[in-house]
Amino acid sequence: MRLLLDTHALLWFVSADPKLSLPAQQAIADPRNQKFVSIVSLWEIAIKHSLGRLDLQMPLADFINQHLTPGKITLLSMSIPHLLKVDLLPHLHRDPFDRLLIAQALTENLLLVSADAAFDQYGVPLIW
Repeated sequence: MRLLLDTHALLWFVSADPKLSLPAQQAIADPRNQKFVSIVSLWEIAIKHSLGRLDLQMPLADFINQHLTPGKITLLSMSIPHLLKVDLLPHLHRDPFDRLLIAQALTENLLLVSADAAFDQYGVPLIW
């Protein structure tokens, strides 16, 4: 499977947080699955970290270098097709980070690993 991790799924996975559901944890841990995290999620993490609302237990650069390495989790950049998809999405969800993740998941045919039920409104396949 090809998985796109929502920001909270990434953070909960790397910290072994019990809030991550068992199916999500198993899907992320399975070495046969290809895992992606969006640059959008890293942007969200950077904002929250800089505001003191998120403690990564390490500098952001170290967090990225430790967790986003080939064979672990691959960075998914933003592209024009992703932005064009955002433009076509109905306005059911107001969070701009989530709207970009929805567009990326739909454009790239990725399963989204997220506890956010709002994604269901867009027909995004979820694992949780």
